[in-house]
Amino acid sequence: MSVVSHARESAGQPAHVHAAVRHDWSRAEIESLFALPLTELLFRAAGVHRQHFDPTEVQVSTLLSVKTGGCPEDCSYCPQAQRYHTGVQATKLMETEAVLEKARQAKAAGATRFCMGAAWRSPKDRDVPKVAAMIREVKALGMETCATLGMLTGEQARALKDAGLDYYNHNLDTDPEFYDSIIQTREIQDRLTTLEHVRDAGLKTCCGGIVGMGESGRQRAGLLRTLANLPVHPDSVPINRLVQVEGTPLHGTAEIDPFDFVRTIAVARILMPRSMVRLSAGRQDMSDELQAMCFLAGANSIFYGEQLLTTGNPDTERDMALFQRLGIKPMQIHVDAEHHDHPGTVHADIIELPQHPRSCAA
Repeated sequence: MSVVSHARESAGQPAHVHAAVRHDWSRAEIESLFALPLTELLFRAAGVHRQHFDPTEVQVSTLLSVKTGGCPEDCSYCPQAQRYHTGVQATKLMETEAVLEKARQAKAAGATRFCMGAAWRSPKDRDVPKVAAMIREVKALGMETCATLGMLTGEQARALKDAGLDYYNHNLDTDPEFYDSIIQTREIQDRLTTLEHVRDAGLKTCCGGIVGMGESGRQRAGLLRTLANLPVHPDSVPINRLVQVEGTPLHGTAEIDPFDFVRTIAVARILMPRSMVRLSAGRQDMSDELQAMCFLAGANSIFYGEQLLTTGNPDTERDMALFQRLGIKPMQIHVDAEHHDHPGTVHADIIELPQHPRSCAA
């Protein structure tokens, strides 16, 4: 009997029973989940988790920033916005060979997927062939590819798909009700339209948000409702805990209660049972005990390495020590006949950035 089957039966759940995948959640339903006693919520979320994943495995991933800083947007949390004085220096788009060298290093270290991020509002058409060249070369190494480049047109999404891109990250950030309190240089519909272009092009999606930006519990429920009611659930759902950066408007915001963060992870797992729920930005300041509660609540993916775009992250030795203490192991690779991986892949990509202690993440 597999570990996951045994876990299901131990929880009193037949191994063949699966949580329903829904796209019609109401805000009231989601708020009622948040309102459950924490122990009851964790029990329910852990049960859903075991229906679709081995609870002893966690996906591992990191990022390479191919173009840092100088973004024209006004996202209140982000030190890469050129209008804020945060110490992040803008860089030009990396050369393809430099990116490829990092990809080779990642592959040699056991990575199977390589993710490239650029601090753009949206790529210019002249930028797309340059990124496409990076994607093709990384793909030629036999690696899965992912990117986060800002808003895309349908034509740009198709061009990236044709170059071999597998995954695209584009976060919603927060509840549509709260969105214009955080960002005014683009609308929530712009983000939804990009996700539509990405799905129509046949790319897989990575889409989540940030909590701890001063939003209410109702608005956290609204963020998760918007994600869960997308036409297709994101393959990965990054849940970022705000990392406050001096010089950004959100510096000094009251921090989210750790138990409220755990509740957000648990509700995300219940609403999107087959998605990878990823602990993203903010993990550097999480205790081992808080991270363990998040894994119990259904988180099964982390960003790995010392940097997240322009902020710190727990170092790899601490992560591996925590995994050992908890009896957790990195997810193994499952590749189909067309050499595409499935949820459960280790993608230990890499990052190379100017040193800066804090930032946002994907």
